[in-house]
Amino acid sequence: MICIGHRGARGVYPENTIQSIEYAIDCGAPWVEIDVRAYQGRLLVIHDDTLERTTNGTGYVTDYSLLELRALDAGNGQSIPLLEEVIATVKQRAIINVELKDSTSTALVLSIIEQHIAKGWSYDDFLVSSFLHQDLQWLKHANPNIRIGALSAGVGIDDAGFAQSLAAYSINLCQESLNQKIIDDAHNRGLKVFVYTVNDTRDFIKLQHMKVDGVFTDYPEKLLKWLAR
Repeated sequence: MICIGHRGARGVYPENTIQSIEYAIDCGAPWVEIDVRAYQGRLLVIHDDTLERTTNGTGYVTDYSLLELRALDAGNGQSIPLLEEVIATVKQRAIINVELKDSTSTALVLSIIEQHIAKGWSYDDFLVSSFLHQDLQWLKHANPNIRIGALSAGVGIDDAGFAQSLAAYSINLCQESLNQKIIDDAHNRGLKVFVYTVNDTRDFIKLQHMKVDGVFTDYPEKLLKWLAR
C-alpha cells in the first residue's frame, strides 16, 4: 500500500509548502500530492481560491498580484510555491501527484510536465488528478502518455467505469464513500485505487485488508512506520 504525502505532510507542516513536501520525502514517502491553481500564466501550489485558511492574507487569490501573493506567509515563513519550484525540490525522489483545482491549470501543467520530460524526467514521475473530469479527458487526448487520476467523492452506478472511460491510471476515492465493490471493480478494469484522506491506524489496517493500492495521508511518517512494522 503506497504512502502518498497529502499536500506534503499537512498534519506536520503547512500544507503545499516546500517545507511540508521536503519533510514527506525525507520521511520516505514515495509519492507526494499537491494542488495547483493557475494565475497570471503561472501555477501556484495552493488548495483554496481564498487565502485566509493557509496564509496570512485575506480575500481571494485573484485580489492580489503574483508578486504580492508570493510575499505572503503560507506558514512557518514559507511562501506559496510555484509548481516548478516543487518539481525542483522533489528532484525525482518521489512521484508527484498534481491535482488541478481549476480548468485554466490544465494546459499549463501539461506544458511543464513536457518540459521536464525533455530534461530527462519520466511520465511515470507524475500523476495528474482532478474532480474536473472533462479537463482530465482533454489532457489525455492532448498527450496519451500523461497518467491521470480520476477523483471522486462518491460512488456512481457504474462504479469505476467513468475512470476507465477516461483512460485513467487510478481512481482516487473518498474514504467515507469507499466500498469493496468499487475497489474490486476498479482492479478488474486495470485501475489503481488511491484513497483520501487516511490518518488513523485502524483505517490503515482496514484499507490494507480491502487491498487498496495507496492512501493519501497528512502524516506520512506515521503510515510509513506502520507499513514497516
